[in-house]
Amino acid sequence: MSGRLSGRLGRGGRRGAFGGARTRRLFAGSVMAAFGGVSAVLQFVGQLWPAAVPGPAPVTAASVLLCLAWAVLRSRPTVVVQQEFARPRMSVTVGPGDLFDESAHLVVGFSDTFDTDVRDGVVISAGSVQGQLLERRYDGDVRRLDDELDAALGAVVPVARETRADKPCGKLDRYPVGTVAVLGSRPRLVFGVAHSRLGNDFVARSSTEELWLSLGRVWDAVYQHGQLDRVAVPLIGSGLSRLHGLDEESLLRLILLSFITHSRERVICRELRVVLRPAELERVDLTEVAAFLGVLAASDARGPA
Repeated sequence: MSGRLSGRLGRGGRRGAFGGARTRRLFAGSVMAAFGGVSAVLQFVGQLWPAAVPGPAPVTAASVLLCLAWAVLRSRPTVVVQQEFARPRMSVTVGPGDLFDESAHLVVGFSDTFDTDVRDGVVISAGSVQGQLLERRYDGDVRRLDDELDAALGAVVPVARETRADKPCGKLDRYPVGTVAVLGSRPRLVFGVAHSRLGNDFVARSSTEELWLSLGRVWDAVYQHGQLDRVAVPLIGSGLSRLHGLDEESLLRLILLSFITHSRERVICRELRVVLRPAELERVDLTEVAAFLGVLAASDARGPA
């Protein structure tokens, strides 16, 4: 489960100026382009008005500073990415924020047991997105959240039931991975999706295949209940769900690709917002993400009408 999305982007809340490969390439290319442009201008001015060009040392220093300033300006880190799509007409935004401050339907990851007990952090971490859902949407009222979960899962048949001897804390019924519990009321529904399996050692584990399946089920539920309203989703799988093999940027691309792939079949919502914690933002090159979304949007634009 992902940790608290506390929202504000501080000094350490973004990558360094040259944190990503694309950013470094852009910086180097901008330096070379600026240097070439400055050199051409100085040669032209020197030929027409030789007296107007100062000595080589001042010219060199000024040229270097100008080129560096231009390159830094051009390659400054991207903090928020927004991409418009034509088919279907929708937008995707990726950036920092507080998930629970979003004026949108929310997607929150659960385990297959839909546990909610945050006492002592044994079953569920109070700092996880799921723990913050309890604190900030339900004022810490576990009974109310459990009642809504029971109602939402009433028609779903558990696939297994643990014994209290094997699982000493928390809930015993296990639901299929990909199960979605729709909680709350419009205009701010919560789509709780079981994207991981909680072991009897209280360690949640998932896989790429299970996450892809779970995301697909989320989009189906949003299509059915969301009325095309804005949806906000955290970086599901980046926290304690032990989804090894995928870093934060790969997880982000997986979420985006899943949403866009399913949106090509039917309109899910008019705007998707992926909300990143500051720690996640440090490990994601948003310039690369912008390029990725741009390619997907361009491929949609070239598609059949």
